[in-house]
Amino acid sequence: MRYLPFFLALFLVCVVAKPTQAQYASQMDAAYLATLKAVIDYKINDEENLDEVDELRQDERFNKKLRKMLNKLDNRKSKNSENKRVYEILKKAGKEIYNELK
Repeated sequence: MRYLPFFLALFLVCVVAKPTQAQYASQMDAAYLATLKAVIDYKINDEENLDEVDELRQDERFNKKLRKMLNKLDNRKSKNSENKRVYEILKKAGKEIYNELK
């Protein structure tokens, strides 16, 4: 009976700590994706890339192919293996850039 408060406190620490760690990991994943998007937006508007990017935006064949590729992704089906692989690639790239620039 003497140890009941100790075990109860330990149990509460374990239960409270897990969501906090999961929430932190989720926040870092979001930070990696946000970093990746910001860097991509920044580099797309770079003078070196701007002309090529504008040409691609005007290229109907490229845009059709891009739409076809994007149609394979579906944010409502995150368990889809293709969605999951793409998400992991993006997260990894974002993490590498985040760590490089911090």
